[in-house]
Amino acid sequence: MSQVPEDLRYTKTHEWMKADGAAVTVGITDFAQKQLTDIVYIDLPKVGVSKKEGEVLLTVESVKSAEDVFTPVSGEITAVNSSLSDNPELINKDSYSNWIVKIKPTEDIKSKGMSPDEYRKFIGEN
Repeated sequence: MSQVPEDLRYTKTHEWMKADGAAVTVGITDFAQKQLTDIVYIDLPKVGVSKKEGEVLLTVESVKSAEDVFTPVSGEITAVNSSLSDNPELINKDSYSNWIVKIKPTEDIKSKGMSPDEYRKFIGEN
């Protein structure tokens, strides 16, 4: 079974998000990293870029495939986890402590995404 932390919100495209003060921390779920298998490259976006909800945020490449990661909430990218540039496999070790970007949202995220229970049902693990 995949890990689904209780303090996060989830998207149908397998991103997680967490309100963190004035920012939203974003990553990919444990379910997603297991589907990708060994991650070998992450195309990190630039800080200062604005994205709209649903736009492609970045691409994650694994030995199996390349998959887009989508922006879960509209806003400006305020930080990227640059350690993933040299060590993208960190996502496979722990996809929740190895966040990918932080976004300053232009909207409230409380109503965004799915609850942990909804996400478990969505991935067939409830």
